[in-house]
Amino acid sequence: MVSSPAQYVSGGDARIEVRVPPGLQNKVELYLNGRRVTANLKPVSSKGHRLQGVITGLVRGENRLEALLKGRWDRDALRLINHPITGPMFSGPQQHPFVCTTTQGAVGRQPIVESATPPGTRVFDAAGNVIGYSRDCSIETFVTYLYRTTANAWAPMPADGSRPADLAQVTLPDGRTVDFVVRREVGSINRFLYSFAMLAPANEQPGKLDLSRWNGRLLYWFQGGVAIGHTQGTVHSGSLNPDILRLGYAIAHSSGNNTGTHYNLAVAGETMMMTKERFIERYGVPTYTVGLGGSGGAIQQYVIGQNQPGLLDALLPVQSYPDMVTQTIHVGDCELLEHYMDATDRANPKWRVTKNRSWLVGFNAEEGFDDVNDPLAQLKVALGYSTALGTTECVPAWRGLSPLAMNPWYGQAPNQQNYEPQSAIAAIRWTHWDDLRNIYGVDETGAARPTWDNVGVQYGLRSLQESKITFEEFLNLNWHVGGWKQPNEMVQEGFPFLGTSPEEINKALTVPGYFDPWSRRNMNLSTDPAKPAPRTEADLRPIRNAYTSGMVFQGQLDRPTIDHRQYMERELDMHNVHQSFAVRQRVLERMGNSDMLVIWFTDTMPGLPKASQSMDAILVMEEWMRNIQKNPHKGIRRNRPARAVDSCFDVNGQLIYAGDDAWNGILDDKPAGPCTQRFPIYSTSRIVAGAPIEGGIYKCALKPVEKAIKEGLYAPWTPTAQQVQKLKQIFPSGVCDYSRPDQGRPRKRH
Repeated sequence: MVSSPAQYVSGGDARIEVRVPPGLQNKVELYLNGRRVTANLKPVSSKGHRLQGVITGLVRGENRLEALLKGRWDRDALRLINHPITGPMFSGPQQHPFVCTTTQGAVGRQPIVESATPPGTRVFDAAGNVIGYSRDCSIETFVTYLYRTTANAWAPMPADGSRPADLAQVTLPDGRTVDFVVRREVGSINRFLYSFAMLAPANEQPGKLDLSRWNGRLLYWFQGGVAIGHTQGTVHSGSLNPDILRLGYAIAHSSGNNTGTHYNLAVAGETMMMTKERFIERYGVPTYTVGLGGSGGAIQQYVIGQNQPGLLDALLPVQSYPDMVTQTIHVGDCELLEHYMDATDRANPKWRVTKNRSWLVGFNAEEGFDDVNDPLAQLKVALGYSTALGTTECVPAWRGLSPLAMNPWYGQAPNQQNYEPQSAIAAIRWTHWDDLRNIYGVDETGAARPTWDNVGVQYGLRSLQESKITFEEFLNLNWHVGGWKQPNEMVQEGFPFLGTSPEEINKALTVPGYFDPWSRRNMNLSTDPAKPAPRTEADLRPIRNAYTSGMVFQGQLDRPTIDHRQYMERELDMHNVHQSFAVRQRVLERMGNSDMLVIWFTDTMPGLPKASQSMDAILVMEEWMRNIQKNPHKGIRRNRPARAVDSCFDVNGQLIYAGDDAWNGILDDKPAGPCTQRFPIYSTSRIVAGAPIEGGIYKCALKPVEKAIKEGLYAPWTPTAQQVQKLKQIFPSGVCDYSRPDQGRPRKRH
């Protein structure tokens, strides 16, 4: 099998390879489930002893494929497990309701009618009449030919075969100059929409693919975003990236590999496997497959690379995080801490100084982010919550994502109005946990179990140790900060989450508690001054499942990787740059070295165009992969080209420094390297609370308060007897012990 593992075949066909002694290639006979079949076998080696072809007609479930040499005793057999093209293969029961979006974006077609009655998305005829319903959102595969205009836009090739006057040309790396025409195939796999694109001649004959302009390499385009599923998503424009296509690459993409569609990376891995299988069956085996994508697109590369070895040969993550599920840990602290500084402790002048807010949230804080014309900023001032014009990354980057992840009432899917019955839409639990219910498991009510926990977390601990806050301030913070209600206890959000219309603004000014940018209504806050606000305790089962399922990236990285990003800390962008080093720390812990991982930063400046190193990274990766293919015995590190080294670049993309010492001082005790000095690295609320930079600890191990005091955890402060008693009230089961080597983190079995 060359198109997929034998146990994961989909759609009834597969590309196979048969190896025979030289000169006997014409003697091969194939039998599928006892029936003679052909696969149009063709040689793929100069000596002709390796033959490849596509076998069709597989039945659902188990199949037996036999190959024999006519007139000889030589015989071999392969057991294939065939799955439906609509999935699933291994990700578990599919999500329903599932809303079709085939009429949007690059597709523009109605889905195939599967039923005359609901449930499903309505299917319309040309007159707008409902003609049936679609549950799996399938479409008929179609191929189009597009050309790049001299004005740098895409346009469809004329149906009459004429040559457009504005057709651009492109010079390939091998020196050939050809028309910039692209063949694009679009269809549906695993209920999502896929796209394949590569250079091709416009006059290509039907059924006769001309692959002469393809360089043999496949770039798989991953897309980011945050969503809770229940939608098919759309084909992203990056699947037609002209800068990549002009190099001769083929680009594959699926809306199921867009975290703006869903965040179930078991489904994402399955979707990529099925999509790449289809590509190989149609176009052949790529020389290598490289991933490219930012944010959630970077996460998918790390997690799929860990969980499905062989799908990706090289990674080019942009604006990376190690994974998304562990981002919920510290992002879930954001509004608890912002609410504390804005409301609970708003009389404390320290929190009126914007930069000081980093002492608790860890993220960067900057002045000048509140717009005086913004309704939320106006209301904060009018209601006495703020006089400053600054904020932390929590607000412009992450506000609204805690409700999105946690609140079952706060969510929707594009095009959901066309789904029937609407009662099924109304019954959706819009939480991250429910999006991954196959992984986290469900409780006795049928709701997915959440993983968020802050028992024992000592917010602001490092700021206490650095005397930025007093011991009384530390106690007051941890007494009042609280936690989150369980999803089944939450209610719908208030202002500004449901809109900022004049009616909503008036409601926020007149209805007590409706102004609630922190989601305070869904927090566990103290109602008794004599008792601390309760923390949130997670069930260990979903935490264990998150690790063992592979949803947590645990540092398994054994292929060339260039992790590159734009430095946007000044803009309080959510892609905070310490994440690249969280990745590296996990890799160091798992692999013992990070020889395969290169980290690049490119500086930015608000108001100026942002330089990107992605095309440079592609070219460096080409050289790296050529070296590996020529000298596989040298491994990854010794095949690294000179430019595959830690580096930083200025706002114009010009190199500032390159070298193994570029980032010294971040994960070690060495003096700060040249790039470390140039680019300040910030942290998170959990790092401020004493957690390590790798950021993958859902629920910390605990130690008694007395032990923490004896170990000098609060030095230079020595708590009084009264303060010790208060610590015990806040942390009756103990405080986080991040010195424990295992931290209670179960490891995925690879």
